[in-house]
Amino acid sequence: MRLAFGAAKIYADLGSKEFQLKKDTAAIRAILLLLGMSVILGACAKPPTEEIEAAEAAVTRAENDPDAAAYAESSLSRARNALSRARTEMNDKRYDAAKSYAAEAVSAAEKAVSDGRAAAARSREEAGSLLNQVKQLLSETETALENAQNPPRVQLDFPALATGVDSARGDISQAEAAYNANRPRESLEKSRSARSILGDIQNRISGGVREAVRKK
Repeated sequence: MRLAFGAAKIYADLGSKEFQLKKDTAAIRAILLLLGMSVILGACAKPPTEEIEAAEAAVTRAENDPDAAAYAESSLSRARNALSRARTEMNDKRYDAAKSYAAEAVSAAEKAVSDGRAAAARSREEAGSLLNQVKQLLSETETALENAQNPPRVQLDFPALATGVDSARGDISQAEAAYNANRPRESLEKSRSARSILGDIQNRISGGVREAVRKK
């Protein structure tokens, strides 16, 4: 009886040890699997060098585009900020965030170029239209000034008005040169100056004529 009990105990102990060994083996396999996955993931997590370089190239193109620099400063600034964040995230080994910011930098830089060109086209169209208007206004002012001197009863400082017309004519000449050189902002500035001068001259002529008619 004792012999049978002892044998049963031995078998039970062996079974328990075998079960524990299986548990330990399974745990070791799980640890090894996790270590292997970590190595694989670590190997896959490479710095987004290509993405950063693409973002840098896109921002540089936008910065060197005169229309983007002149008319799309907001988008250009956003592109620069995103590129700066991308570099920071890559240095801190947060590669997913670095990729995201790099993509944002490319998108903002491309938008700056696109928006800049569209705004430049609108500005050029506006400059051309205003230039034509002030040329017509110059012709009308010259005619009004000549008519105001005949008869001579209109009391105006005609030499000063003629000087003003010459000044406006100079502004128009500069506006046209700027327009032809694809500098619409400068063209608009000069055309607006000429318009202001000619408008003032026409108001003075109209006032002098009205006064002469009233005294008639």
